[in-house]
Amino acid sequence: MTRSIPASQMAGRCAARFLAFVFLLTGAHVMAVEEAEYTVVVDEKPFELRQYAPHILAETLVDGDFEAAGNEAFGRLFRYISGNNEAQQKVAMTSPVGQTAESEKIAMTSPVGQAQKDGKWAVSFMMPASFTLETTPTPTDPAVVIRQVPARYMAAVRYSGFWSEKGYRRNLAQLQAWIADQGYVAEDEPIWARYNPPFVPWFLRRNEILIPVANPG
Repeated sequence: MTRSIPASQMAGRCAARFLAFVFLLTGAHVMAVEEAEYTVVVDEKPFELRQYAPHILAETLVDGDFEAAGNEAFGRLFRYISGNNEAQQKVAMTSPVGQTAESEKIAMTSPVGQAQKDGKWAVSFMMPASFTLETTPTPTDPAVVIRQVPARYMAAVRYSGFWSEKGYRRNLAQLQAWIADQGYVAEDEPIWARYNPPFVPWFLRRNEILIPVANPG
């Protein structure tokens, strides 16, 4: 007997296959991707207070539930860093002039961030540290935006496991309790950060939840 698969489940499987394919293509770079730069100010494993350097994000907003939103947004952002952008390189004037906007590929970075914003999920890729707002390629997809994130303090909890809402909610509650115990003041929505490709076993994955907090003084 043939069993039909719900459309939502089928979409999830297709997204998972797409993500695995993407990371297999870029597998040579997966273990050496650039990470967001930060300094650990307080270390009480599994919790940390970090000071992050300024950085630039490519971000997109998507509807959907917690687990499906990241898959949809990832494809959109990956297309951006793979060439779906307008080159910002200036070409010296010659005669005659022939000019074509060539796509620019951008190195993978980590983590992939996901946070709730205005009832939607904001999913983001960090741009390489060498980029500025002026040199970051302009997306051709209007759903992808580039924004500058200033230096800030972040409370963080690190955990392994599946990319599930249940695990996120459990660790978020623990981080919020630690923030309260430390006397910190949260300034923005929590960010769910994923560092590994989907083919990494669940028990080896690095997942984090980050919450911006006011300068602890």
